[in-house]
Amino acid sequence: MDYKPVPTVVAAAPFDAAADAQTLRAAMKGLGTDEQEIIDVLAGRSNGQRQLIRAVYDAEFERDLVDDLKSELGGKFEDVIVAMMLPPVEYLCKQLHSAMAGMGTEEGTLVEILCTKSNEEMHQIVEAYEDKYQRPLAEQMCSETSGFFRRLLTLIVTGVRDGLNTPVNADEAKEQANQLYAAGEAKLGTDEEVFNRIMSHASFPQLRLVFEEYKELSGQTIEQAIKHEMSDELHEAMMAIVECVQSPAAFFANRLYKAMNGAGTDDSTLIRIIVCRSEIDLETIKLEFERIYNRTLLSAVVDAETSGDYKRALTALLGAA
Repeated sequence: MDYKPVPTVVAAAPFDAAADAQTLRAAMKGLGTDEQEIIDVLAGRSNGQRQLIRAVYDAEFERDLVDDLKSELGGKFEDVIVAMMLPPVEYLCKQLHSAMAGMGTEEGTLVEILCTKSNEEMHQIVEAYEDKYQRPLAEQMCSETSGFFRRLLTLIVTGVRDGLNTPVNADEAKEQANQLYAAGEAKLGTDEEVFNRIMSHASFPQLRLVFEEYKELSGQTIEQAIKHEMSDELHEAMMAIVECVQSPAAFFANRLYKAMNGAGTDDSTLIRIIVCRSEIDLETIKLEFERIYNRTLLSAVVDAETSGDYKRALTALLGAA
């Protein structure tokens, strides 16, 4: 299946960074803040354009746009706007760092960010992380995770996955499917190391072929095998890889549903996915969300525990007028 990513946010044309910088300054100057104006400008521009606006704003007013936004805004609304203003890789590094800071580790955040990336994307994150925090991502992650889960994430972070340019190999896929079968269903207990090796080394297009071969061989889907053979964080990480290989939109639609379902809203996940995927495949995620849950993502966000400018910013990124 060819995945067709469709964004909700694209570069504005025509675009005038100087005019946008003036509009934002006016929205924050004097008494009160015009939050709607801020949403209209920033949600209607690509991240690259927001960086240009920030540079012009800095040159024109000798002030940092992000600092001004932080001082004028608050709460979850501030979180969304600041997320939109950071370059995507820098934002993901901050999210990874905060997932590992303090007591406990947010394993779900690590899985969502690390298990869904191509090798090329992973290289950028690893480089930017060490640049920003003066500590290798793999090293910090090793101190915050354990067991086969730590081993899988370490393999992913160290960049062992084949690149997207690596041609798929049908014979190798058959062999890899055989290895997975022998390591799981065909024996007592599970050889997690084999699962880790294949799931972290093969490119996503190659894995798609492996999963087809696995079903042919065993009569079971790879998801069923993982459900039987794995538990806890390792299970979550393996399932994330499988879902992203088959349909990234379904993976993120499910994450969004869980973030809004039940008591309270997981705002950081909601913000991260909507902001990060808005220029990649948020339109595709919206379609998938409606297909799976029989309601629009927009209506789910509106009905979730979001309100005011925070809700307006999220719905603007979803493409609501």
